[in-house]
Amino acid sequence: MAIEIKAPTFPESVADGTVATWHKKPGEAVKRDELIVDIETDKVVLEVLATADGVLGAIVKNEGDTVLSDEVLGSIEAGGAAAAPAAAAPAAAPAAAASSPAAADEDAIGAPAARKLAEENGIALSSIKGTGKDGRVTKEDVVAAIDAKKNAPQAAAKPAAPAAAAPVVQGAGDRTEKRVPMTRLRAKIAERLVEAQSNMAMLTTFNEVDMTEVMALRSKYKDLFEKSHNGVRLGFMSFFVKAATEALKRYPAVNASIDGNDIVYHGFADVGVAVSSDRGLVVPVLRNAESMSLAEIENGIATFGKKARDGKLAIEEMTGGTFTITNGGTFGSMMSTPIVNPPQAAILGMHNILQRPMAVKGQVEIRPMMYLALSYDHRLIDGKEAVTFLVTIKNLLEDPARLLLDI
Repeated sequence: MAIEIKAPTFPESVADGTVATWHKKPGEAVKRDELIVDIETDKVVLEVLATADGVLGAIVKNEGDTVLSDEVLGSIEAGGAAAAPAAAAPAAAPAAAASSPAAADEDAIGAPAARKLAEENGIALSSIKGTGKDGRVTKEDVVAAIDAKKNAPQAAAKPAAPAAAAPVVQGAGDRTEKRVPMTRLRAKIAERLVEAQSNMAMLTTFNEVDMTEVMALRSKYKDLFEKSHNGVRLGFMSFFVKAATEALKRYPAVNASIDGNDIVYHGFADVGVAVSSDRGLVVPVLRNAESMSLAEIENGIATFGKKARDGKLAIEEMTGGTFTITNGGTFGSMMSTPIVNPPQAAILGMHNILQRPMAVKGQVEIRPMMYLALSYDHRLIDGKEAVTFLVTIKNLLEDPARLLLDI
């Protein structure tokens, strides 16, 4: 019986997707809940799992094809048997095959993501001791095995992952060019950046913040903070999110958006935090950040960062933000003009912290300073409002006790 393989149901914000990778070929055996195809959207990569045991049948949508929500991608012949390999083995071959790593791997129980990661790193799933339910091998077990393999002396070289073929234009000497198709995520980023600059009256205002007090507070309490909050580390981003949400309460226009001829004022602060991933910059959203503690903010950011690296961010986690914070300082940026993410009205840019000579009470002192940038939609936010919003963030960070006292 043929069972249809369908694309996931996309949310309203996602029009279509692209078939990124088929992990099985027609005629190959598949198991229920095994990863068989990836669908790339302009926000995330969605995994499509097998719904039954059987054999992969005809593929309707090939790699690179555009697919719509719930569109048929291919089929599974339920209960079918995979094509038998060519028989040229001596009498002892069946016993050897039964005990081969490949056969043992077929019998090993592992999550789809764990199986995929093990295959990509050339590790037999059967060689990993599972810590999950009923001995199931989890993704964390595979990561630990990969780390152990890297640290082992004279470890076998990791086989290179198969790379997607790309046309290369040969030139003289070392002058070569490679042309690859733009990913949907990169194409969407480009589209939204151009849209923002074309449709907004966007301006940027700058200020600088003395990070002395925040750094002293973090240095004093970071160990106790980590012990008290089950390993959650205290970083700088939570202070900025907290200061930003307080400033958004005082200047609601910065947290608003334009919808046609209407201004929508949001009674909550869903703060997007820009996170770098292998696929590009993604912006997962901290919901109701105004009511979150520093520990909850740091834990949320750490979780998003891990999901971004693993390609596990859900579409719902990256939609609906009302304000965004981006930190170019992690890459050494001194100053930049971040671009607003429509339909939001503003974005805060953090930068590198550098020791600089500053005039303090008539004396020159060396202080850890950071430049801040606030890009905003001038159609909605006046210059005075933008400047005072940024000054509020500056004042809260230079005297972080205000965040606790709400003053």
